[in-house]
Amino acid sequence: MGACLAPCCLDVDKNRYHEIVKEVILFLNGRTPDLIQKIKKKMISAANKQDYERAAVLRDKMFALEQVIEKQVAVTNDFKDRDAIGIAGSHEHSMITVLFVRSGFLLGTRHFNFSEIMSTQEEMIQAFIRQYYEKAPFVPKEILIPTQLEDASLLEELLSSLRGKKVSILGPKKGEKLRLVKLASQNAENRLKEIRTSAATDMEISIQLKKRLKMDELPQRIECFDISSISGTEAVAGMVVFEKGKPNKSLFRKYRIKSVDAKDDYSCMAEVLKRRYGNGEKSRPYPDILMVDGGKGQLNIAVSVIESLKLEQTFQIISIAKKNESKGETQDKIYKPGQVNPVNMGRGGEPLLLLQRIRDKSHGFAISFHRQRRGKQFIRSALDSIPGVGKKRKATLLKHFKSVKKIRAATVEELSALPGMSRHVAESVKKTLNSEVRIQRSEFRGQNLD
Repeated sequence: MGACLAPCCLDVDKNRYHEIVKEVILFLNGRTPDLIQKIKKKMISAANKQDYERAAVLRDKMFALEQVIEKQVAVTNDFKDRDAIGIAGSHEHSMITVLFVRSGFLLGTRHFNFSEIMSTQEEMIQAFIRQYYEKAPFVPKEILIPTQLEDASLLEELLSSLRGKKVSILGPKKGEKLRLVKLASQNAENRLKEIRTSAATDMEISIQLKKRLKMDELPQRIECFDISSISGTEAVAGMVVFEKGKPNKSLFRKYRIKSVDAKDDYSCMAEVLKRRYGNGEKSRPYPDILMVDGGKGQLNIAVSVIESLKLEQTFQIISIAKKNESKGETQDKIYKPGQVNPVNMGRGGEPLLLLQRIRDKSHGFAISFHRQRRGKQFIRSALDSIPGVGKKRKATLLKHFKSVKKIRAATVEELSALPGMSRHVAESVKKTLNSEVRIQRSEFRGQNLD
């Protein structure tokens, strides 16, 4: 299909692959005109050699790149590479925005958010330039800033050494360069307003959620758990953490069920909750809301575990259950301990949407981990269960074919040609792997990954 060069399988020539990487780097660095000229020369060369099929492919690539350039905005007439830096905000919350101009075209924008900074704008920009460009993959010829820097010459010297050519830091007073700096500063201001608006919205949702759940404090941190298994095998759990309405992926956790029957969802949930909250001070920080995916049964398990740990007064416990449309239910249900009926969350309210989003995130996170574990278990059991295949033959097969899928697709002749393999063992490999596939398909058919 021509969709993948498959470098992971070594199906592409090394020199060819390096050439493609160089082209990608040119494109990402905004050197599209240079790339077009390079491709044009190759196209003409291919045509002169009467390799018209390759020339046509290069022609189409050139036309596609030209269309990209047409969509880009030309912001200067001198076609130089430069970055324009803008800044907005105050000591409490500041935003630095960088506009990337390559060959006169505005290639892209990046925003950098800073909180509780006591430095002046000049000090912030100076520190930013030093830290950002020391790690940046490309340093342009010019860097435009909205102010003058006392140590600009020292920074220029540093950046010039990084670039290998002279770099200038300019604080323009008029013309196109000043317009670029103003555009960067306006973008920084706009982005800062978006963040503040979003923060205000998140605060309003927290206030509504506090009201709906009758909590004493605003919920800042919400943790949600979900169990995933198929036919009671390789049961796992996922925990996601949302802080101030946003997922904090660095705090997400995966759990393998170790000590209970994997077919018993309630026991699995109890094990995971004990492991998360049963380590005394090491379990801190605690959430403001603990949410489990499921109905009253899962809620009762959570309450039982948290009470056994003497933490029932520490945070709010809730469960979320999907709506039952056959009973005329129009929205998912939120349950609290000691309350028979679901919590009244209002119709289409933002608090319920937030809890649903958290539930969906935990659900997907747990399923992803389960599929990962299931895949590893399948590879391990598929090869280990083949008569005549020990550690050495297993290593030989995986080293040559890279995956069980490719081993299964190989012919008996290809398998038996490997060092240490015989035709008898090769036939055993084919027979066992094909039977494993039939078992897997029958097991997955009609199953719910919940």
